[in-house]
Amino acid sequence: MNILFIEDDPMNRRVVKDMLDVAGATMAEASWAEEGLAMLDAESFDVVLVDLRMPGMDGFETIRRIRARGDAKGELPIIVVTADTAVDLRERCLAIGADDVLFKPVAMDALFDSIGRVLAIRGGGGMIL
Repeated sequence: MNILFIEDDPMNRRVVKDMLDVAGATMAEASWAEEGLAMLDAESFDVVLVDLRMPGMDGFETIRRIRARGDAKGELPIIVVTADTAVDLRERCLAIGADDVLFKPVAMDALFDSIGRVLAIRGGGGMIL
């Protein structure tokens, strides 16, 4: 399984990468939204993890741009990973096309459950964590 994590904080990327390593998944890292969108153009991924608060383009716009694609990559499972705990945040994320929302700090079992759930719902192949 190949996962793209778009997150500006290197420590958050490291923690999630260490978790995914345990499951044998690979993770590509993008430090900002534009970099992540370019990586999505160039490589194949099974899941996209995206933070909401990043310099430049935020996670909301990143999700909108992924969903606006006219190809299969526009249908990739997207899981928001955020420290924002606004009351309506989950609903806002789901309304723009996210498949799930995880709140930082992310627990390994919550990450694996979320990835497995969104892959099962979207009918994705490959390993379910």
